[in-house]
Amino acid sequence: MPQKNSRKEYGAGGYYHIFNRGVEKRAIFLDEQDYKVFLGYMKFYLEMPILQGQALQEVSPSKVLKNYHDQIDLLAYCLMPNHFHFLIKQSTDRGIAEFMQSLVLKYVMYFNKKYKRVGGLFQSRYKTVLIENEDQFVYITKYIHRNPIDILPAGPGPAGLVEYKYSSYGNYLGLFQQNWVKIEEILSNFSKINRRNTYQSFVEDPQDMEDIKKVYYEMIDLDE
Repeated sequence: MPQKNSRKEYGAGGYYHIFNRGVEKRAIFLDEQDYKVFLGYMKFYLEMPILQGQALQEVSPSKVLKNYHDQIDLLAYCLMPNHFHFLIKQSTDRGIAEFMQSLVLKYVMYFNKKYKRVGGLFQSRYKTVLIENEDQFVYITKYIHRNPIDILPAGPGPAGLVEYKYSSYGNYLGLFQQNWVKIEEILSNFSKINRRNTYQSFVEDPQDMEDIKKVYYEMIDLDE
């Protein structure tokens, strides 16, 4: 029987919660530059090449670096000091596997060079959970976007979530736009004018968080 989170049920059209943490639960982002570099690599691999001009060209113009904008859609993300979360839809069978391999390898090379270290940075291969129903599809973004609550300067609670710089939440609130984050499918479930049914009210309402945590802690286990 496969271990929890070890299933790789990749398939075209599937939605997946992807997450991983640092080896020995160590921090994988030590300063603001680390977050920005990781986000830069995400943009590099997910933004349409036409928007990047010559950025995808290496020294040799005949060799174009890999790009996955036509293989996967990133719907949500959150980077935390010692782990990260993604919600991804893939349109090819190998989109996620190839994207994650490229992203992780690139970042580990950067991190090890900067901090003069060798070896693996992450605890193991990233974990993957298949989203199997509509409730999971919507609620996983709430789980992802509320991740920073316990480390916010304002203390536990939703205050300050909108200011957290290393998640896709600001895209959903219209505070900034990262064109490589696809927000439309999630937002189609919410109202833009009814304040009781906006995406922001949904995410920042703590009422059902205990049930959500119970469900997702059974699905995923960052303590493995």
